[in-house]
Order: sequence, then C-alpha cells, then structure tokens
Amino acid sequence: MDKLQQVLSPSNKTAKTSGSNKKRKWREIEQLKDQYQLEKDLKVFEDSLEHMLDEF
Repeated sequence: MDKLQQVLSPSNKTAKTSGSNKKRKWREIEQLKDQYQLEKDLKVFEDSLEHMLDEF
C-alpha cells in the first residue's frame, strides 16, 4: 500500500502545481491586458493634451 501511495503522491502534487500555474498565467495575462489598456488610455490623453497646447 505504501508503494502505491508513493507512486500516486507525486502525480497529485503536479496536478495541484499545474492548477496554480494556470491561475498565475491568467493573472499575468489579465495584468498585461490592464497595462495595455492603461497605455492606450494615456496615449489618448497625451494626444489631446498636445492638441490643446498647440491651440494655446
């Protein structure tokens, strides 16, 4: 019985690890999306500010 548990134990640990890796990857993807959206929004404000300064 111990040998069976030893064989099964590592596979259970890797399954848990891969699940947490998936969560981490999704968090990284969401963070990159947020960063891209922020840069896009800032670009819009920067362009409008330059336009206002040109008029001034």
